[in-house]
Amino acid sequence: MWRGRWRTTGSALLRVIIVWAVSTLTMLVLAGILPDFRLQSDDGDSITQIALTAAWGAGAFGLLSAVVWPVLVRALLLVPALVLGLLVFFLNGSLLLIALSLIPAWRGEAAPETAVVVAAVMSAVASATSTALAVRDDEAYRRRLYRLADRRRRRLGVPPSGSRGSGAGSPGPGSPPPGLVFLQLDGVGYEVLRDACAAGLMPTVADWLDGSHRITRWRTDWSSQTGASQLGILHGSNFDVPAFRWYEKDTGEVMVCNRPTSAAELQRRAVARTGDGGLLTLDGASRGNLFSGGADQLALVLSVSARRGRANRSRAGYFAYFSDPANAVRTAVSFVAEVVREIGQSLRARIRGDRPRVSRGGLYPLIRAFATVVERDVVVAAVIGDVLAGRAAVYADLVAYDEVAHHSGPRGRDTGRVLARLDRSLALIARVAEHAPREYRIVLLSDHGQSPGETFLSRYGLTLKDLVRAGCGLPVSRRAGRTRSGAEARAAVLAALHRPVEEGEEARPGPGSDPVVLASGNLALISFPDVPGRASRERVERAHPALLATLANHPGVGFLLVDGVVLGPGGAVARLDVPGEAEELLSPFGPGAAEAVRRTDAFPHVADIMVNSAYDPDTGAVHAFEEQIGSHGGLGGEQGHPFLMWPTVLSDPGADPRADPEAEPEAEQEAEPVGAEAVHRVLRRWLREADGPQVPLGLRREAVQDPRPEGVGGGILPSAGVPARDETR
Repeated sequence: MWRGRWRTTGSALLRVIIVWAVSTLTMLVLAGILPDFRLQSDDGDSITQIALTAAWGAGAFGLLSAVVWPVLVRALLLVPALVLGLLVFFLNGSLLLIALSLIPAWRGEAAPETAVVVAAVMSAVASATSTALAVRDDEAYRRRLYRLADRRRRRLGVPPSGSRGSGAGSPGPGSPPPGLVFLQLDGVGYEVLRDACAAGLMPTVADWLDGSHRITRWRTDWSSQTGASQLGILHGSNFDVPAFRWYEKDTGEVMVCNRPTSAAELQRRAVARTGDGGLLTLDGASRGNLFSGGADQLALVLSVSARRGRANRSRAGYFAYFSDPANAVRTAVSFVAEVVREIGQSLRARIRGDRPRVSRGGLYPLIRAFATVVERDVVVAAVIGDVLAGRAAVYADLVAYDEVAHHSGPRGRDTGRVLARLDRSLALIARVAEHAPREYRIVLLSDHGQSPGETFLSRYGLTLKDLVRAGCGLPVSRRAGRTRSGAEARAAVLAALHRPVEEGEEARPGPGSDPVVLASGNLALISFPDVPGRASRERVERAHPALLATLANHPGVGFLLVDGVVLGPGGAVARLDVPGEAEELLSPFGPGAAEAVRRTDAFPHVADIMVNSAYDPDTGAVHAFEEQIGSHGGLGGEQGHPFLMWPTVLSDPGADPRADPEAEPEAEQEAEPVGAEAVHRVLRRWLREADGPQVPLGLRREAVQDPRPEGVGGGILPSAGVPARDETR
């Protein structure tokens, strides 16, 4: 608390000093231009003395304006507006003459008509400077949003709401049911969040944990990345999503989770499998996500960004945000500052000789600034708009940490600063929620964590694709190529610019028998296009006798999955259909690893060979097959342990909703959710607790009873016959 107050006081003092300095420079410039305005004695002064005189005069004028001007305005309230407008200039000039008379030794002097001009220019410059500095002030931003909310309440005739926290209790009689805001901190692992709170980087989250909230970790599927996790969380099924990118033999195409066309297809498949529109079907809003969750209010949602038509463009969220000049200035200033910050941090890391390290040049500073500033500001503003509009459920993704951690590592000064700024965004949303027309319960969660480690290319001098080609007896390029990073921010930038994402050869590999090798963090997939269906182990060994042994025995590879068989180093073999074999072989990768692999093995589009990198349990390090020193996508380390943080008024994630509420909680209720689909069920239960049973949208329109068991919803996808609005209110 004290740290926050000192920070606020320091920021205000810094703004005063900057405005004073700018006013001093303005006075010096005007003294050099205007003949009837001087800042020196008749005998002449040194440059230093003139500068001190200007500082004295600017300070006196600013102080008089702050103290005397409000009193004069109140005294002149009865003066007609036109007369008052003319008096303003003369009164301002009079204040400047008084300020000049306070300068020692009568060094300041101006003709009355010149004083009016000088005062007007200095007031305009000081006001512009103060406004430019205030655009990055969260408290000033909050006050502005509160005034908008107050005007909206008066227009709608809604009485002002009392002060509420982020996890307040039950609403009073006659009040609308509580709403839920789900804020996803992309890539922030459970231990990273805990450590950030302990280090004082996230005081808002720490305060919530000390009082209104509880936290647990949950376990991802084998594919520990945003596409699989968010599809499961928002739509209840991530079946047949084996990785971030994979090759589908039946269509000959590569599916990439952050490509708009792929995201739309994955969402369609999930809806078809569950028969449900998603978590946000009823009065929901989806902001900055890969998928819509069935929401009608959409902004920056990748799965709809490929649509054509004015009402369906995902870029509309940016247009709505930047149509406000104050927002544009606020974000532009922060964007430039973030680009400079990244360049400085990259140079310092290079000078220090930090290892591991990846390239951070080219367009990366702009991409990072887009993720940590532009997308954050637009998404936060959209969430605030949803809260002030009183929507029942909001799900938003903040990708800033994930993008920086890929290039700077999951822990360190760079990512620590990003977490601190995310905490300020959370505090801003919580403060605005206190003035919303309904109570809100804020749930924090992440979709995966990140594991550190040197890249496969940096550690061993070749890419996995080179290793595969060598194992197949194919020619290998002498110059090792780099694998493009699959960070979500890059796709968000391209979607915002309405540019295609990874099209061309990567989207549809050419014909031939060469293997298709695709990287997804520290997980890689190898497919043979000329082999129909899934290749058996025998067929792979017959066609490429050295390949499996080359991969399994490489020090950078942890294990392989080939047609229901797990292969490890030193000839280790475990069949998934034999109880206990896979559990023993995969035990270094943590509890549940064998079950996660077993589930993926049943996917129709699982690759012919699945490759998971090596993992060091002592250091938590993995080897990404992409150019990332903080990675996720496979098994091993903190990447598979995101967090779920909820208000205590909601039931525990592991609680049985059918249990007697009066019964004592059992230890089993503390069990961590396993898989994104389990998290979806928890969030859906919390929606029922807040607003009663969730009636599927499609059935609600037909006014029929849902025949399915509890927990299985229904509904429609907005794209199925109903055009979804894409806006930021």
